[in-house]
Amino acid sequence: MANIYMMTTISDRNQSRRFLDFYREYGITVTLITFGLGTTSSEILDSFGLEAAQKVILFAFVTDTQWPDVKRGLEKQMKIDIPGSGIAFIIPVSSIGGKKQLQFLTEGRPFEKEEESTLKDTKYELLIVIANQGYSDMIMDAAREASAVGGTVIHAKGTGVEKAEKFLGVSIAAEKEIIFMVTKREGKNNIMRAIMEKAGITSKAGSIVFSLPVTETAGMRLIEED
Repeated sequence: MANIYMMTTISDRNQSRRFLDFYREYGITVTLITFGLGTTSSEILDSFGLEAAQKVILFAFVTDTQWPDVKRGLEKQMKIDIPGSGIAFIIPVSSIGGKKQLQFLTEGRPFEKEEESTLKDTKYELLIVIANQGYSDMIMDAAREASAVGGTVIHAKGTGVEKAEKFLGVSIAAEKEIIFMVTKREGKNNIMRAIMEKAGITSKAGSIVFSLPVTETAGMRLIEED
């Protein structure tokens, strides 16, 4: 699946509304929103009398036919090329667990699945699970039964809640947890299937799971030896 991408936008927190409105103009609903801090050194900030910048991180999904128009809009309307305005980038999605979940993430936009990812030879994949807050243990229990090693959880807020019932047939909570798991490519499908069966969209966890290709890793030596 090479023609659907996870689009990530990072900008100052006070610009979040502008970006949300901009993407809405292009028919794109931001799936998740979370916050962070800029990493500019304290010496530079002190010299200008500034405080550490609070950042907003937006996650959405676009197809390869949408991205060129969105990119032009980001450059012309949002002036994202001006230093300090932010950054947006896309990452190819290699698989999504379930047809309804695919429709939800793409908001029903025309989409034809390709035979294989352009990064089909990657050794590892990053599994991303979007779930209702408070159910990370349920998800990790299911994943570990399928030989997953571990995961990292961050908190976010879902912004496409009103469209969930249309595409998924269920209502979902706004408060979300995002779980990241790096796994070997050959074990990915078993882990995704276990999560979908035991903590999927119809469960209390309400999980949606998809994967992104990982080109290189460090720190996975013990897993490789195992």
